[in-house]
Amino acid sequence: MRSGARPIAKTGGPRFFPLAGAVLLFLVAAPLMGQKSLEKNENSFWGKTEPFYVPDRLKYSWAEARAAALVARMNDEELLSQILMLGYPGQDAPAELLEWIARRGLGGIKVFGRNADNSLALASAVADFQSASFEQELAIPLLIATDQEGGWIRHVKGRSSESPGNMAIGATASSRDAYLSGFYLGRELRTLGITMNFAPVLDLATAPESSIIGPRAFSDDPVLAARLGIAWARGSMAAGVIPTGKHFPGHGATDLDSHGILPSIEIDKSTFLRRELYPFEQAVRAGIPAVMSGHLAFPRISGGEPASLSREMIGGFLRDRLGFEGLVITDDLYMEGALDGADILETCLRAIRAGNDMLLLSSAPSEEGKLWKGLQTALRKDRNLKAIVEGSARRVLGIKLAYLREGGRDSLIPNPAAVEKSLPDADAQVFFADLARRSVSVIGRRAELPFAPQGTVLIAAPFDEFISLGRRRYTNSRGFSFSYRPERNAKPEELEAFKKALSGCAGAIVCVANRAGMQLATLAHEQGVEVAIVSVLSPIHAAHSPWSKAAIAVYHYAPICLEAGLDVLTGRLKPQGKVPLANHLIR
Repeated sequence: MRSGARPIAKTGGPRFFPLAGAVLLFLVAAPLMGQKSLEKNENSFWGKTEPFYVPDRLKYSWAEARAAALVARMNDEELLSQILMLGYPGQDAPAELLEWIARRGLGGIKVFGRNADNSLALASAVADFQSASFEQELAIPLLIATDQEGGWIRHVKGRSSESPGNMAIGATASSRDAYLSGFYLGRELRTLGITMNFAPVLDLATAPESSIIGPRAFSDDPVLAARLGIAWARGSMAAGVIPTGKHFPGHGATDLDSHGILPSIEIDKSTFLRRELYPFEQAVRAGIPAVMSGHLAFPRISGGEPASLSREMIGGFLRDRLGFEGLVITDDLYMEGALDGADILETCLRAIRAGNDMLLLSSAPSEEGKLWKGLQTALRKDRNLKAIVEGSARRVLGIKLAYLREGGRDSLIPNPAAVEKSLPDADAQVFFADLARRSVSVIGRRAELPFAPQGTVLIAAPFDEFISLGRRRYTNSRGFSFSYRPERNAKPEELEAFKKALSGCAGAIVCVANRAGMQLATLAHEQGVEVAIVSVLSPIHAAHSPWSKAAIAVYHYAPICLEAGLDVLTGRLKPQGKVPLANHLIR
């Protein structure tokens, strides 16, 4: 479904198509497409083919056969290029990378936040990248991927919609909300030419105080997280964007950031199977087409190496135990959780041998650099490695054939006029504003609402928008701005200034995003002031505040969420959500 498409009315949406099934559906329509201009090179990705019936028992689809034929025509450089997904600096497509693509092809391009502040510039860069891929002899298109989870993680900004995020969906526990979130986020991405999203997050909020996962998770309940993750992925598929479950086998039980360190999760196999692995197991059964491997160590299960570099995790658990046959892509291999003191060449080779099909690199290798030369040398010298790379390239091509070929080349080139007309998506904005209002949750058993102190109210937040919105609703108020960071402890000088600002106030509304923000709320209570808390991001920081008149969770600091939270405080809106942290005491 392309930009302008509407969501499927049925709440559950269609099941994912297994790779073969998606292609067989395509084969019915292919002869009618009549795209003779795309068939000039019969041996290219777009070359004309004759459909044929394949009995299920043969377990060999047209996509696999076509992918194998393409791989057989590739040289070593083209093979290696197909298993790479590369980032790039700035807004424009670099000339060196365009030349690389036109000469060798490439598996994909990763769009980071640094590339995506300007939607029209992003669409232009995507068009340049895809056009370069069509110049190569085999004309294999690129997977264009990003991280657009919703809520806090929104790499594509610009004209895209803000949404409440996954934990807000968990607060409604609605598969429909999950489906439509995946759909609307996907529809906006597809308008920009982005065909793959590193979402849904299948991690659990096992350590909800974490500033790494936290509200990016749907819940700490594996059953709820699995159900919502699958629905979210189905919505993404309906919008024409390939979903990618992450971060296998689960990043939620640590507050350490794998960008800077290798987190070690000390759990036994029994806990791992029933908790971390469960959402991935269910997503695989539902047919999710891609999974991202995470840089996490599970010493009691697979030793001290990162799961992303572990044959036991990728080959043993994901492939063999769960039966996953789709695409496995690493998280960025330049993260310290993957490198862990090693060089990037060694890390890439370990990732390939562990069973990953694509290597995500936030920085493209130089043609004459150690990484690119080293990969080619290793491929020439090691027949086993080459066989692994050929298998991975076939999977990459298989997913491209199944999900990128049907609409033809033009469907992969974003239209600037459509970007200006369609973004932000009006239907998406209506839906996300409604979700923000329905997901507001009371933290604890009670809340004295409306919050209406008899006197001046101090509205304190690390976000100017919150203060502005709050002062419109509480006319007898004044504002106090404090720092978002450091996250664990408020600055002493800000605590002192806040204490002075409380003088003469009857009440305080504190926007709490982290432990530091909660220290200000606690200080207000200690000064004898009535306190209301609006928790953004993880509600765990306000979990133990029975002294507050009201503590409510909105899960994100987007304006639509802040407005909804303040409307609950003033009594304009009734809280309908439920904090989705079943395994953690909330007040």
